[in-house]
Amino acid sequence: MSLLHRASRRYLLQHPWLMGLSILGVAVGVAVVVAIDLANSSAERAFEQSSEQVTGKATHQILGADAGVSDAVYRTVRVELGYTDAAPVVEGYATTSRAPGQTFQLLGVDPLAEAPFRPYVEGADGGLDLGLFMGQVGTGVMAEATLAALDAAVGDTLHLDIDGRRRTLTLVGAMVPEDDASADVLDNLIVVDVGTAQSWLDAEGRLSRIDLILPRDEPALGETLAQFAEVLPEGTEVVRSSVRTETLAQMTRAFKLNLTALSLLALVVGLFLIYNTMTFSVVQRRALIGRLRALGVTKGEVFRSVWREALLIGSLGTALGLVLGIVLGQGLVRLVTQSINDLYYVLTVRELDLNLWLLAKGAVLGLGTTMLATLAPAREATTAPASTVLQRSQEESGILRRVPQFAALGIVLGVVGGGLLLLPSQSIVLSYTALFFVLLAFAGLTPGVVLVASRVLRPITGRLFGVLGRMAATGIAATLSRTAVAIAALMMAVAATIGVGVMVNSFRATVVTWLDYTLRADIFVSAPSLVFRRQDSTLDTLFVQQIAEHPLIAAASTGHSTQVRYTTPSGETTTGDLVVVDLPPQSQERFRFKAGTPSDIWPAFVNGDAIIVSEPYAFRYDVDVGDAVTLSTDQGDRSFRVAGIFYDYGSDLGLAMMSRDVFDQYYDDRRRSTLALYVKDGVEVDEAIAALRQLVPPDQQVFIQSNRSLRESSMEVFDRTFTITAVLRLLAIGVAFIGVLTALMSLQLERARELAVLRANGMTPGQVWRYVTLQTGLMGFVAGILALPLGIVLAVVLIYVINRRSFGWTLQLDLTPEVLIQALLLAIVAAVIAGLYPAWKMARTRPAEALRGES
Repeated sequence: MSLLHRASRRYLLQHPWLMGLSILGVAVGVAVVVAIDLANSSAERAFEQSSEQVTGKATHQILGADAGVSDAVYRTVRVELGYTDAAPVVEGYATTSRAPGQTFQLLGVDPLAEAPFRPYVEGADGGLDLGLFMGQVGTGVMAEATLAALDAAVGDTLHLDIDGRRRTLTLVGAMVPEDDASADVLDNLIVVDVGTAQSWLDAEGRLSRIDLILPRDEPALGETLAQFAEVLPEGTEVVRSSVRTETLAQMTRAFKLNLTALSLLALVVGLFLIYNTMTFSVVQRRALIGRLRALGVTKGEVFRSVWREALLIGSLGTALGLVLGIVLGQGLVRLVTQSINDLYYVLTVRELDLNLWLLAKGAVLGLGTTMLATLAPAREATTAPASTVLQRSQEESGILRRVPQFAALGIVLGVVGGGLLLLPSQSIVLSYTALFFVLLAFAGLTPGVVLVASRVLRPITGRLFGVLGRMAATGIAATLSRTAVAIAALMMAVAATIGVGVMVNSFRATVVTWLDYTLRADIFVSAPSLVFRRQDSTLDTLFVQQIAEHPLIAAASTGHSTQVRYTTPSGETTTGDLVVVDLPPQSQERFRFKAGTPSDIWPAFVNGDAIIVSEPYAFRYDVDVGDAVTLSTDQGDRSFRVAGIFYDYGSDLGLAMMSRDVFDQYYDDRRRSTLALYVKDGVEVDEAIAALRQLVPPDQQVFIQSNRSLRESSMEVFDRTFTITAVLRLLAIGVAFIGVLTALMSLQLERARELAVLRANGMTPGQVWRYVTLQTGLMGFVAGILALPLGIVLAVVLIYVINRRSFGWTLQLDLTPEVLIQALLLAIVAAVIAGLYPAWKMARTRPAEALRGES
């Protein structure tokens, strides 16, 4: 065993570049998985901490139908029921120019009721002047550390932007956190009196919720809930305080799962890299292993020796990968946070959450993948008889015999993967499992395709490049055990680039088409919203009226987005977006319906109790035209018939749309958030925009945009959302590049004697350079050709299966020749670049040194 240890250590030390590249391949694969996991976990943890701190010790909450609950409900709870463990809360968000890019949570509370829930105000600076805090509008407290960061102190004023309006906050206290966890959350918190929050958020007479501390034992809890049910008005209900957190976490589930699945691709590509490295390690020492076997070393001892090497490489690569994952996660968490803010809800992540469980998971994946990839090479080193192990040609002849077996396995895996994709299921995990089988199917077919490609390319390269061309094509098949694995790794990475690229391009083309027919109005007016896709800020009522009646405007459509509780036909209760609109005939033309006839839809929508729902909503909740959806309103639960299903790509969560006239019958919310304006004939849009900007109130922030400007800003958000996808694609290509480079380094070492013989027979260093470069280019070409059908299959699965099951969208496949040509060139260029160093190394090798020891 001591001899085996020394031989193993000596081999690794003699090939530092090969070992280094193997470690780097493992490290990058692990780093990508860990970075995505940490970014997702950090976003989730930041939201949970914020929710826990704001919720405090509340066990339940009283919620209203959409825009909260009336002040009168709180009086009912305190006076009629005499229940004192209740606290009113008004929530919103604010930003300030003193902290660009930071979003603060605005929390309106009653300090006299806060003691059992949140000790913020009581602990503010050792005491608080309640007369100032409650008696004046615009006073509040912030954390000590936050004030220091903003270069502010108690007594100063801050200018805040809230719901598109400028507000002035007078600081009358500083909150002192109880521990580090509280400090992280209080960092983004502004606490004001309920009255101040209502005034700033245009919510006079309304509360966001009422927090409760109810008994924990079931009999007492049931009795208390029954008492509340008797006195609470229709449209309000008591729910567990964790329901809101669970609902918002559910929003991003599919988004995070898709990122995680894409990150695993880099690790899959790395698996082929590790397999290639360990296979070469065995082949390079085949003669030594044969001699040791002949001298009495057992198969188990050889097997364990190979595994120890793999464990060393895997351990070092995994350790490096964990460090790189933490560094990479720092950047990816910002991209994940930005996407969540654009698409789902307001989220501020100040730092990466180093979750030990996720780091352990990354370590297990890295080591597990390494050991799994080593299983076949280690077994190969021990199963062959000692006499055949000493034959250098044994491995290549062995893999040639197994080519039909690999092809058969590939066909079986492809059939299994295709069958899983055809199953009538909405499981995203099942979809990615099927996709994994498809990837392995193409990997199984790769050796056979390489052999065929070698025969086909040999006469072509011979005519183009002479003897070197024929040798290069022949060499790919002659060293199939290494080239096939390197080609498979590069093929997968390039195919992923094609598949994800086509999916993004198809999505983009579909969204562009959708915007073209959706943005029919000439001018769009909106208040700034922290979540791009959700327009729920408030425009000044007088301002809305003045704009709608302006002499340059022919017609106007208003809109507002609010959160309501739905009960679907299947009985599922959920919270989702309800968009309230009043649509002139011009605006009705902007809808394209997947189900329902416009001539039937619009009369029912405008005059009757009917709603229209988006395609993702219909898919997510299995709703069809004619079904009844129950909405929780301020007048109690009401059923609304689904009149139509329209295409919409602004929300993957789905939304319902209701006429403003119908909404006003059942809800007390009269706010408007957006205006779509049609100018009169002969009026220039820029002229109308300039005139409308003169009407903006001094304290109101308003975006007044032309049709073209809004389309451009929408596409900017789309491109920003897919930035992280582009990063992951590049990382997968990077792992494949390392794999090709490792394979070529291995070939360079193994074929040193072969090239030395060629050099001794007259081949010049320049010819060696051209020979190796041409061969790597051919490997890239074959990988690229294989990647084209696989990439198209991936694109089809991503668009029509995974995207559909994840988000419910119908996308149009946009496959252009440019994408395929670019992918093919990418494979060739990556392979050629990876082969530059091995080519240079081989060209400089002295024949005498390479031939030394050859018998």
